[in-house]
Amino acid sequence: MKRIYDFRCPEGHVVEKYIDDGIQNVPCEICKQESTRVVSCRGILLDPTSGDFPSTTMRWARDRQVKIKAERKVAEA
Repeated sequence: MKRIYDFRCPEGHVVEKYIDDGIQNVPCEICKQESTRVVSCRGILLDPTSGDFPSTTMRWARDRQVKIKAERKVAEA
């Protein structure tokens, strides 16, 4: 199965490649040295308005109310 992986070469260049799971090394696109696959962070974004994550939804609603209250106070002044 192909996935996107990050690779880092000895020079510190980091590149992404869409490759098979078994590949551990690829040539660096910048300096042509051998790059090794590294563990990278996954970006997780919770949708606060979906209701799928109740605590996140409640926090979003609470923060939104605070923001609306502050905007109204500024508008009245």
